[in-house]
Amino acid sequence: MSTSTSSPTLLYLSRSDITALGGAHSQPYVDAIADGLASHARGDYVQPLKPYLRWAGADHIADRIIAMPCYLGGEEPVAGLKWVGSRQHNPVRFGLERASAVIVLNDAQTNYPIAILEGGLISGMRTAAITAVATRYLARTGFTDAACIGCGPIAHMQMRTLLEQFPSIARIHLFDLSGSAANALAAKLAENYPGVGFLCADSAESAVRAANVVVTCTVTDSPYLAYEWLKPGAFVSNVSIMDVHKDVYEKVDKVVVDDWDQSNREKKIINQLVLEGRFSRERLHAELGEIVIGDRPGRENDNEIILLNPMGMALDDIICARHFYHLANERGIGIQLPLYG
Repeated sequence: MSTSTSSPTLLYLSRSDITALGGAHSQPYVDAIADGLASHARGDYVQPLKPYLRWAGADHIADRIIAMPCYLGGEEPVAGLKWVGSRQHNPVRFGLERASAVIVLNDAQTNYPIAILEGGLISGMRTAAITAVATRYLARTGFTDAACIGCGPIAHMQMRTLLEQFPSIARIHLFDLSGSAANALAAKLAENYPGVGFLCADSAESAVRAANVVVTCTVTDSPYLAYEWLKPGAFVSNVSIMDVHKDVYEKVDKVVVDDWDQSNREKKIINQLVLEGRFSRERLHAELGEIVIGDRPGRENDNEIILLNPMGMALDDIICARHFYHLANERGIGIQLPLYG
């Protein structure tokens, strides 16, 4: 923001700007998310429950716009909002990514806006970083096989992040209802990771059964993933939330969320189980940040089956956006926009 109170400006960062700042790679997000989860566990944030905006004719579970506000404290306090829209028909009807987003950052002293960032890349990569941080604590050490159910843009970010962060991965098992989507993702990943096997499974079940780490990246509104598919020691990052059958939550050794209040709402699976009297805050093993700071244990033996239900927090977006905002100012990247004229 400009030092002149009479002519405030804000910094605009496009997706290409964020990519130029390292935003196409996982490490900045993994570092920021680990810090953000620690802040969450210590209570150094304010994060109202996010409202979902829907209207008639937008009837798919993925048809909505979400407002995600957060204040993040610490040495560099900042506030902000991610405004993220999604339409299930965007890829087929308009040739667009399903989801789009912008992130607004506000100065914590004046509350003036100081930056607007394209949010789609950050949103996808920070979600992948949550999986990576959780995998560090919840997966078996030295795991070799991962599975990804759903093979769109989010899956690409998830798998690239795992491959960058975990060199022990030897095989990735891919499944999508569209065989061409699975084949396309396998080919894209193979270009950069020639030593890894990318196997297109003939069913979600066969992919899951083969894996130590399972990531769901679908837009399903009905569960399909059964407890019996999970091998001993499996870790599931249930990114798309609605994929796992209710009884999996009751049968696994540990259920972890990023934020309990965010997870227990909107009639997602956990919320359904709570309303049915089958799950509760007391039955939850931990919020992920509690594990990151050492207040709760992560994986304790090689046979535990652990389920992560990451709803996604505004805090994740704001801490990543803050990183790129400061880096952009240091490197002179982006466009300064006058707020008044």
